[in-house]
Amino acid sequence: MNGNGAPPRVGDVTTPSASGTAARTRLERGRGALGPALELVHTGRAPTRAVLTAELGVTRATAGAVAAELEALGLIRVDSRPGGTGGTGGAQGRPSHRLSVAEDGPVALAAQVHSDGFRAALVGLGGRIVATAPGKVTVSADPAQVLGAVVEAGAELLAQSGRRCVGAGLAVPSAVAEPDGTALNPLHLAWPAGSPVRAIFAECVKAAGIDGPALTGNDVNLAALAEHRHGAGRSAQHLLCVATGHRGVGGALVLDGRLHSGSSGLALEVGHLTVNPEGRACHCGSRGCLDVEADPLAFLTAAGRSPGPEVSLLQQARDLLREEPAEPAVRAATEELIDRLGLGLAGLVNILNPDRIILGGLHRELLHADPERLRAVVADRSLWGRSGGVPILPCTLDHNSLVGAAELAWQPVLDDPLGALA
Repeated sequence: MNGNGAPPRVGDVTTPSASGTAARTRLERGRGALGPALELVHTGRAPTRAVLTAELGVTRATAGAVAAELEALGLIRVDSRPGGTGGTGGAQGRPSHRLSVAEDGPVALAAQVHSDGFRAALVGLGGRIVATAPGKVTVSADPAQVLGAVVEAGAELLAQSGRRCVGAGLAVPSAVAEPDGTALNPLHLAWPAGSPVRAIFAECVKAAGIDGPALTGNDVNLAALAEHRHGAGRSAQHLLCVATGHRGVGGALVLDGRLHSGSSGLALEVGHLTVNPEGRACHCGSRGCLDVEADPLAFLTAAGRSPGPEVSLLQQARDLLREEPAEPAVRAATEELIDRLGLGLAGLVNILNPDRIILGGLHRELLHADPERLRAVVADRSLWGRSGGVPILPCTLDHNSLVGAAELAWQPVLDDPLGALA
């Protein structure tokens, strides 16, 4: 306790003389645990101080000091009214303080651009979406104009909220080449290949007066990251995510908690796996790619429906699948896309050997429509699928690409809370 009866803070530089060197040593050791502790609370893996103590492998006193420092930074809340047993790491039957993210704490600005418009959001710790601002716009061929509009919408949300912002993240429907942050193939946006989206986004964020880093990533990569930390991918060691949003198909792989992006950020371009050699012509120059055989436009076309301009292709495909699932043409289209998707997933299972597959966008709806058919195709066409099967689950987060974009901005805080918020 300090002189006010509160636990010592990790950042304190002086302690009562009776504690002396031992207390200072404990606090310095705790400083290094701030980031890991925050990530444990952020991902829901440390709901109590006793669990935090066990996960960090520190003493109860050090865990208490760490939790107190994170609370002083406005990042978490420590409930001083214990509501249950201490669990792992606590004394037998002794209640432990509950830990949660601060609902009124800082936020990250998250932005997403897709073929039908954009969305800006404020996202707090724990993957909580605090506010959103959708924008149905005609996405022009000028990335600076589009990114300026989405940042402007985000800046308005920040001004209304009065929250501190730790940084900004952007999700785009394109492979993002590293280290330059260029959109290598924004096929469905009509942006020039190689557009420097990270630099443009950073300029827009700076011009809006928003502090913190401005980072950019592929939308499905970021969806996978969000689902791994907060959704259907929790606890998976080798997580494969495949999703179709407004156009095209994307994939991502999370290995031991980290995105596998390859040598230059271009790994898991699953949309260009050939699943029908005699199929539709693809934007990449090939034919029968997953990108054009299993996206919303492919579904509407297979069902004999002409897409309209009123709502997005994704919404039109979802509505058709939900409202007319038994109509013969819709049923035939559903089976066709499930078979194409299953063939692609089977090839990925053979190559990657994931311990879990999660599906997003229209693929999630296809899984709900006929889960046994999809799982059977994957099992029948993959070597490892036959030996026990791979769990195939729907993504569970709304706007998971937005949440993943926010994770980019939150990462420096998770790495070093004191340094990032100083």
